[in-house]
Amino acid sequence: MSSTDRGNDYDADVAVIGLGAIGSSAAWRLAARGLDVLGFEQFEPGHAWGGSTGKTRLFRVACLEHPGLTPIARRARELWRELETSSGERLFFETGGLMIGPPDSHIIEGTLRAADAHDLPVERLDADEIARRFPARARLDPGDVGVWDPEAGLVRPEAAIVAAVDAARAAGARIHTNTHVIEVEPDDDGVTIRTDDAEYRVRHVAVTSGPWITRFVPELPLTPHRVVMTWFRARDGRNANLDVLPVFIRSVPGRDTWIWGHGAMPGIHAGDSDGFDDLDGFDVKVGPDFDGPFADDDPDAIDRDIHPGETDEIRDLVAATFPDVDPEPSGVTTCIMTHSPDRQFVVGPTAHPRVVVGGGCSGHSFKHASALGELVAQSVVGEQAFTDAGFLDPRRFA
Repeated sequence: MSSTDRGNDYDADVAVIGLGAIGSSAAWRLAARGLDVLGFEQFEPGHAWGGSTGKTRLFRVACLEHPGLTPIARRARELWRELETSSGERLFFETGGLMIGPPDSHIIEGTLRAADAHDLPVERLDADEIARRFPARARLDPGDVGVWDPEAGLVRPEAAIVAAVDAARAAGARIHTNTHVIEVEPDDDGVTIRTDDAEYRVRHVAVTSGPWITRFVPELPLTPHRVVMTWFRARDGRNANLDVLPVFIRSVPGRDTWIWGHGAMPGIHAGDSDGFDDLDGFDVKVGPDFDGPFADDDPDAIDRDIHPGETDEIRDLVAATFPDVDPEPSGVTTCIMTHSPDRQFVVGPTAHPRVVVGGGCSGHSFKHASALGELVAQSVVGEQAFTDAGFLDPRRFA
């Protein structure tokens, strides 16, 4: 499909509804293929009202959630680097990452399953080696082991979304911000998109509206859920920066649970960041594992206040795990995760041949977002996917 095929009855080849994590990259990758793209975002790109806020997102290649995610992560890294070049913004930091837990835990078994499937250069560490190389992680349960993933790191979500939208514009996409889409109506010949004040006719639509996806594709079993994010600072005189506390997913000593996060980056200045623009620093970020049950929250009415007692659990987990980190949060905010029943994404065609979706973040999608946008674009144009993504097919729930 190309824009030269477009008849007079169409305003564009494809509309992308929602320009967040996946949608921003989908618009970019579609426009880069020469399609005439309309992008619709109800806020401004990089906004704080969906699931793509919070300064950082973990990046991992040895993906414990599914071995099939490893090729997607590798393609995502290539695209993040491409966006860094086009935007002049530092978007990706490769810090390495340490996974810690019992040998039979999901953390360790899942990470090694992905590593073995793709011959990744991970290192297997025993407790003594963890304590020697990573003394800030020395609180371990008997029998804990570690897996070091040298390709792990961080992605800056807000900056990455803005960079992808800018790249889409540069490739010719027409971007409508602060525009509320109220209806997506597919038929045999195309799709009608209605906003508060206009109507558009396109050949195909990519619905990538995060927690709002089910407004337009109600048959998908996705659950938007309010999440609290927390940051912490080092205790006085202690070091809890990225150099000693790189990306981690680990079990909590003495507890039947695990946490994820990374150390602090007090600030990066021009000249210290390979010539990229000044970046704001960030504190230690730690979050708890949470596998449900998930409340079905209305994304238009999410409670943005932080209530007494909401951070008690994470404070307790931080105190039990990291002796150098002050367990009193230095920052707290909210975002929305959108969970699928199997905690995998929904990316690809729906029951209607002109409607493609990209979403179902399930708490671990942003690292992959640029490549998920690529998969959305490939699905729209009928191109062979760069990897087998059948386990993400939205129709698996039908």
